[in-house]
Amino acid sequence: MTEATTTQPEISLGTVRKAVFASAIGNATEWYDYGVFTSGAVATAIGTVFFPSGGGSAALKSLALVAVGFIVRPFGSVFFGPLGDKIGRREVLAITILIMSGCTFLVGLMPTYAVAGYGAIVGLLLLRLIQGFSTGGEYGGAATFIAEYAPTKRRGFFGSFLEFGTLSGYVFGNLVVLAVSLSLTSHEFISWGWRIPFFVALPLGMTGLFLRLRLEDTPEFRRLTRAGQKAEKAPLRETIETQWRTILQLIAIVLMLNFADYLLLTTLPTYFTSTLKISANTSTAIIIVVELLQMAIIAPLGALSDRIGRRPLLLTAAVGYIVLSWPCIKLMQTGNIGLLFLGFLIVAVLLVLILAVIGSTFPAMFPTRVRYGAFAIGYNLSTSIFGGTVGVVVTFLISVTHNKDIPAFYLMVGGLVGLYPILRMRETARVPMDQVGEMRSRSAVRT
Repeated sequence: MTEATTTQPEISLGTVRKAVFASAIGNATEWYDYGVFTSGAVATAIGTVFFPSGGGSAALKSLALVAVGFIVRPFGSVFFGPLGDKIGRREVLAITILIMSGCTFLVGLMPTYAVAGYGAIVGLLLLRLIQGFSTGGEYGGAATFIAEYAPTKRRGFFGSFLEFGTLSGYVFGNLVVLAVSLSLTSHEFISWGWRIPFFVALPLGMTGLFLRLRLEDTPEFRRLTRAGQKAEKAPLRETIETQWRTILQLIAIVLMLNFADYLLLTTLPTYFTSTLKISANTSTAIIIVVELLQMAIIAPLGALSDRIGRRPLLLTAAVGYIVLSWPCIKLMQTGNIGLLFLGFLIVAVLLVLILAVIGSTFPAMFPTRVRYGAFAIGYNLSTSIFGGTVGVVVTFLISVTHNKDIPAFYLMVGGLVGLYPILRMRETARVPMDQVGEMRSRSAVRT
């Protein structure tokens, strides 16, 4: 591939690093919440103290609460995404991280069912809905912020730190839960100890807010502003009319990502404890170790994509899920902790091949003028429909069919759906961000 001429202004490496960290900490805050909410100990506690006894397992009720937040994510993306194309990425990202961390913190203050009855359930549902709405504007903006700050030749490397934030937030959430649960008796944890991990989200979010407000908006957004080309109105109509084909392509690739991501990080912890009958602490320890290994290799994989392109890594993951998912799930079902770890590790490595490049791949699918909105809408539509529902659907299907292979089938379908759009997508490694979207748009006009 001929290397395009870089037109980005020179940005100091220190500024790029600050922008990357400020963006990634928002993703860490979001996934800290998921890590806490879906850990075996907290999932059981939430399902127990917020719902009347009977009518399904406590863990399934907690997963249902996680899924509820995804209902409103597309609405959040439609609101915050085009707004980020109008007023700037930084301002919108400051709002979303404040709302996300605040809602997680408030969960820890909620009265239980024993105190407030159904009012406790309604209050918890409202917090999950508000958080889901704000999350709809977070990821697309954070990915756009990194991609528009990163140097062209190192966009894969710096973009990988967005999902490093995902993994670190998830691991941190599980570590906090594990530390609290080991420090307390089961009665103390169910009674009040489950609240402690939720309180940690507020200082995490405030740190991210402080870092974001200290930065200027992205060079790309400032370039459009100087040229008088940024949208004067939230360009929702323009986004849909000009980018709908690419948005559909994004939805299909994100489906594969979500099937793998939410299955591994929010569903398999419950699968290990409820279906495979592994203790909550053992399950949490296995997941933490695997997530740490993912964190160790994600940046090198992002750097590799700068040399060989994004598509080879995505294709390897798609084919891997089609071929290896069923054998890996069978390894997990053997009852041997070592084999379970190996099976989980293999599907986790396939996932990190995707995570390493999505921060540099997805923003480069759209032109700067509507990048935030188009990315946020496509990503969150797919995540809402195919991501947040994974835990509830998989757990329900296992309970109804008694088929423990359901997670493998989910991963295989995800690989099959993602394969075609990956084969069709344009390689954008080493192409400047002010050219990739426009290049795609010109191509679309010619065809």
